[in-house]
Amino acid sequence: MSKRDYYEVLGVSKTVTESELKVAFRKLAMVHHPDRNPGDKEAEIKFKEVNEAYQCLSDGQKRAAYDRFGHAAFSQGGAGGPGFGNEFGDFMSDIFENFF
Repeated sequence: MSKRDYYEVLGVSKTVTESELKVAFRKLAMVHHPDRNPGDKEAEIKFKEVNEAYQCLSDGQKRAAYDRFGHAAFSQGGAGGPGFGNEFGDFMSDIFENFF
């Protein structure tokens, strides 16, 4: 299954500013948040997709790599990707701090 374009996921254009990107992300994250949609697997999948897109596009280096190579920039052997290490944990804690 191929991934959707990150800009399409967030409903923004490639010329989006950081502040516009953040607004679009927060709006979609609130709509698809698992706490607002208990038991809805589709909402959970969309929430994860929105988070992945924002994590990539909000980081200048990752966004540049994505703009140049698309999803291939983060596949095996690529320029490195938005992994699920400590960065992801820090990112998710920031999201939940902003919500609550």
